Amino acid sequence: MSKTIINTPMAPAPIGPYNQAVLSGNTLYMSGQVCIDPATGELKNGSIEEETEQVMKNLQAVLAAAGMGFGDVVKTTIFITDMHQFSIINGIYGKYFETDFPARETVQVSALPKFVNVEISMIAVKN
Repeated sequence: MSKTIINTPMAPAPIGPYNQAVLSGNTLYMSGQVCIDPATGELKNGSIEEETEQVMKNLQAVLAAAGMGFGDVVKTTIFITDMHQFSIINGIYGKYFETDFPARETVQVSALPKFVNVEISMIAVKN
């Protein structure tokens, strides 16, 4: 099976040896996104709300670059540094899905790249 590398300037450039996403067949494996504004390269983390919105916008841009949308997402992983912020993150995350929510796990971790508060990765399938 072939694989296609997906990278878009509408999402932040990878900060390590990885790609924004890899499309294998009709399945898109998306790397975790943090709150880097692709236009400036700066973190948008003035609040957990702003941070989560930027993460979701970055994910949306990668999905669009692969010709997909949130309706194609089948699995997400959310990494957060403070489980007390879960309900805020969950509320913002939920706005991006209409009715078909993907499978998901949420994990509290001690730290994330660039010391942000939330990172989300996804798997999407185009039918």
